[in-house]
Amino acid sequence: MDKLALTAEELLSTTRAVRHRLDFDRPVDPAVLRRCVELALQAPTGRNRQGWHFVVVTDPDRRAELARLWRLGLGRGDTPMSLDDQRRAWREGGSMDKVWSGLRHLAENLHRAPALVVPCVEGRTDGLGADRQAGRWGSLLPAVWSFMLAARLHGLGTVWTTGNMPVEREVAALLGIPHESVMQAAVIPVAHTVGTDFRPAARVPVDEVLHWDRW
Repeated sequence: MDKLALTAEELLSTTRAVRHRLDFDRPVDPAVLRRCVELALQAPTGRNRQGWHFVVVTDPDRRAELARLWRLGLGRGDTPMSLDDQRRAWREGGSMDKVWSGLRHLAENLHRAPALVVPCVEGRTDGLGADRQAGRWGSLLPAVWSFMLAARLHGLGTVWTTGNMPVEREVAALLGIPHESVMQAAVIPVAHTVGTDFRPAARVPVDEVLHWDRW
């Protein structure tokens, strides 16, 4: 399997949320997807439960229906931030315009992604406290990030999306996920990227978010 020649720091600092630069016309080798999941399973997990699951959807008809449900879920989700809120949120000359443009592009083309990955975790935490929530999600999210890093290493782009969550039951029915005992976390489109020259993103200064000993 071909891999990009990236150092560990380059991999960590250039794995971006890719929307506009997903190549929807180039197929993805199932063996590469399998390898990315294998690497993801090396992530730490609470009490070594390993209750994670990755539903990889490549069938065109099922992808199309999942994308339809995802778009339906977007309409049921939170109201997008106003332009004023966006400007306040990006103080260092950044802009949310590209993010919303990417979301629109994704909504129009999600069904074309060669693979849609739905990461899940055993055990529902609906209505439980922050301690139980943190433990359960902490047993899944490191593995999902490892999957996304592995995808980047193999020249693939990904982006975490949650349009499935307002329609989680419908997605569960489509994919045969046992909704009563398994939670979904996202729908992650996976595709080769148009070019591989991603750069570190603009971020707030580290001293604004780094706290020593106390807030």
